[in-house]
Amino acid sequence: TMKKNKISIALFCIIAFISSCEKDKGLIPNISFKTGVIYISKDTSLPAGSNFTISINASKSEDVDVLKQFNISKSVNGAAATSEFTKALEGTEGDNYSYDFTSTLTSNQGQANKYTFTVTNRDGLTNQVSVTINTQ
Repeated sequence: TMKKNKISIALFCIIAFISSCEKDKGLIPNISFKTGVIYISKDTSLPAGSNFTISINASKSEDVDVLKQFNISKSVNGAAATSEFTKALEGTEGDNYSYDFTSTLTSNQGQANKYTFTVTNRDGLTNQVSVTINTQ
């Protein structure tokens, strides 16, 4: 029975090692701003009432940890953020997701509008980027 115990322990260790190799690394998903002439991708100031577009690219960082949710929130002058847009990601969106957010600034001058773009993966890990647009 001593030999059987050693074999059982050896098998257990091999199985534990193999299953630990299959676990993911717990990496956060990728998200970044698209850049270009038509996109806001860094803090800036615009005239009150202006139209603007902010665009993001998001992708999974591990094969099995697909993207599950995308959210845009807005905070004005440092107040609590409110959700502007939420989407459950499905199918191929779980691998790569792009979104163009187009909106219009209010006519209030001197306002700091912070937009935060958050992506969440299957493990519940999040990553986000944000940009502030001040109204002139």
